[in-house]
Amino acid sequence: MAFTNEQLERYSRHIILKEVGVKGQKKLMEAKVLIIGAGGLGAPAALYLAAAGVGTIGIADADTVDISNLQRQVIHSTPDVGKSKVESAKESMLAINPEITVNTYRKFVLAKNVMELIADYDFIIDGTDNFPAKFLINDACVLAGKPFSHAGIIRFKGQLMTYVPGEGPCYRCVFKEPPPPDAVPTCREAGVIGAMGGVIGSLQAMEAVKYIIGKGKLLTGSLMTYDALTMEFRKIKLPHRHDCAVCGDHATITEPFDYEQAACELN
Repeated sequence: MAFTNEQLERYSRHIILKEVGVKGQKKLMEAKVLIIGAGGLGAPAALYLAAAGVGTIGIADADTVDISNLQRQVIHSTPDVGKSKVESAKESMLAINPEITVNTYRKFVLAKNVMELIADYDFIIDGTDNFPAKFLINDACVLAGKPFSHAGIIRFKGQLMTYVPGEGPCYRCVFKEPPPPDAVPTCREAGVIGAMGGVIGSLQAMEAVKYIIGKGKLLTGSLMTYDALTMEFRKIKLPHRHDCAVCGDHATITEPFDYEQAACELN
């Protein structure tokens, strides 16, 4: 792949980095990343991956833009209220970088379609806001051998971890089952500071970039937490549970399934 003069200029700040260079930028331009959820986490992740030149970005979300989204979902703007989130996101991403391909999936991600959705992508970003979706994405990625970034935000706190097949625990190793209904307040009830999405969603984009270019240390085997009020990051080492139902030695989950609960988690 030969770079055009415009591409050399567009990606010049990447190319001069020894960790990226021409080779790494080519990897980004040939990569495919799927973002599930065009909300507080998916918005900044999508914008930064588009700007980075990731060649194909998929974005899945069944929702439409609501005015209450705009406090944190920076990929959307006031004229987008009422518009499909995936179309609004696509317009913003292509406005930043018209060279990339954006695939939109205006649908709920469910057990019946998740394996097909993730099949063609190199890395998955979980930008969802509920436990059932997070467990579904985890199980599907483990079963399909796909790396992914989990994250969640609520109030002034956030967390993220990265799963790479064969290199560390999955989400279910850490959180065995979804909590009982009503055990965790929804984001509508608890609130979330808008900039938290930018902090954690950008870190998810960074994990995707590092995975694609093959540089740096990923958050495999660790959960990173962030408290904005105290400005403290913590990195907690996670165990790989050999009795995990999906990635353990004697796994009992062999195909994705849907949980009935639909309570909002960390977004």
